[in-house]
Amino acid sequence: MALTHLDRLEAESIAILRETVAVCRRPVMLYSVGKDSSVMLALARKAFAPGPLPFPLLHIATGWDFRAVIAHRDAMVAQHGAELIVRGGAERLNPFTTPLATYSRAMLTDPLRAALVEGGYDAAFGGGRRDEEKARAKERIFSFRARGGGWDPRYQRPEPWGMLNGHLHEGESLRVFPLSNWTERDVWDYAAREAVPLVPLYFADVRPTVERGGMLLMVDDPAEITLRPGEKIVERRVRFRTMGCWPLTGAHASDAESIEQVIAEVAASRSSERAGRAVDGEASASMEAKKKEGYF
Repeated sequence: MALTHLDRLEAESIAILRETVAVCRRPVMLYSVGKDSSVMLALARKAFAPGPLPFPLLHIATGWDFRAVIAHRDAMVAQHGAELIVRGGAERLNPFTTPLATYSRAMLTDPLRAALVEGGYDAAFGGGRRDEEKARAKERIFSFRARGGGWDPRYQRPEPWGMLNGHLHEGESLRVFPLSNWTERDVWDYAAREAVPLVPLYFADVRPTVERGGMLLMVDDPAEITLRPGEKIVERRVRFRTMGCWPLTGAHASDAESIEQVIAEVAASRSSERAGRAVDGEASASMEAKKKEGYF
């Protein structure tokens, strides 16, 4: 039988996962609990079945994560018997009052770098895809990082004909992207085919929201938000295309309750899923700036 498009993507991702485990001493998988990392987890389980995952899962939790994300994370870890490492910032900054670049560095980049050093990890899997964002389009599948985790696109190795070079010098490390060649539509199609469990927030439901800064924010914890003059909490039928800190992640109006309806909505969309992330809209906190500091 001829391989389908999804079959080829699956085979490539499984080969990347296995190659990384074969050439690196101590890998770890960054598990953000979003759709991409959920698909990546499903691929990893398939790659190393029937044995357990040969690496732990690392979640950088800011304390402003959606409650549904934390519940889904804990359920998946328990179901699969995975080792979970949770790390966060030295203090819980408030994203409503902290400059985005400062918040991103203190709550995401610094805890990630510290966790990778603390664990002695020389390779970290991430669910980034080239179609997501312009900085991610510059990435290689094996993304080399200097001491301290800094990224410079000028010093990445070429990957002709799918050849991966995992040789590391002292102090270097890898960020590895098994989903690099996938699109948002591919992720959803694969999740549907493989029945990958996903956070319910990806599907439309009536949720408490407030309009702010051109975004629809879901009020995940009313005690944590101070309404501005003229603002009010309104029940709206919304869903999310991406997961982040709830005060910084916009929802959009939708009636897509099933995975088939979500796929149809994604196919018709002409905007990036990351358009709903406030932190990506500020130059000083952009994805490329975060990568150069050591984030994914």
